Amino acid sequence: MTDPVKPIYLPAIENPEQEREWLKQGLKHWLDAEFIPEKVNHDIARQAAQIFVRQRLEGENDLGALVVAIITEMQAFDFSESFYGEFAIANAVSDLILDSLGYDRCCGQ
Repeated sequence: MTDPVKPIYLPAIENPEQEREWLKQGLKHWLDAEFIPEKVNHDIARQAAQIFVRQRLEGENDLGALVVAIITEMQAFDFSESFYGEFAIANAVSDLILDSLGYDRCCGQ
């Protein structure tokens, strides 16, 4: 039997504005590089970063729960001018966070 995936807990938020800006810039860069730069990418990145930091300020530090919150709340975002959707955005946020923490994302490691 395989072991369940262990949750990843982020350290408590210390500088919300810095974390918001870092995530917004990183996500926008990822969005622009992944396909094509679009004006809406800025709005997507801003909204996802706001959700992420608000959740963190409310005490949520479990990365999995943060991803679910981004998926849930980004469903209200109008993605009609984008090639992306809420799942791609939440996964990209997770990847950026895991990279910043030094996790190897390859092959479920």
